[in-house]
Amino acid sequence: MASDGFTTCLWFDGQAEEAAQHYVSIFKDGKLGRTVRYSEAGPGTPGSVLTVDFEVNGQKFVGLNGGPEFTFNEAISFQIHCADQEEVDYYWNRLLEGGGQEIQCGWVKDKFGVSWQVVPEVLLEMIADSDPAKAKRAMDAMMPMVKLDIAALQKAYAGE
Repeated sequence: MASDGFTTCLWFDGQAEEAAQHYVSIFKDGKLGRTVRYSEAGPGTPGSVLTVDFEVNGQKFVGLNGGPEFTFNEAISFQIHCADQEEVDYYWNRLLEGGGQEIQCGWVKDKFGVSWQVVPEVLLEMIADSDPAKAKRAMDAMMPMVKLDIAALQKAYAGE
């Protein structure tokens, strides 16, 4: 019988515990769960972190210290739906801490290489508008932006 949920596994090269602590400090409802450490059986150094469970915004994650074989890329990202510019700015700035990288169209890559989309809810409404001219103006305004600016998006959407 299947469980009623799933957990996203993020593969790190020794930073799983640091990443989990970072993410739970960013998201207001974040919480750490179980930490599993390597035993004498290996393959990692006994006592070092193998996995760490954490949860943010109701989504379960496990950070796995699997080594350098795999790295994150932009093919997978996490969307953060934001109510207002203050929330956009908060998540944007927190995810950049410690060496993150700004990307275009509201995307940011954090210091661990995980990609996030910091998206104002209102943008999703604008680009889905039944009026194609309004939707296009909002999309055209968003495309060259790095961090999304709600006021500028709303002006473009309104044709100002």
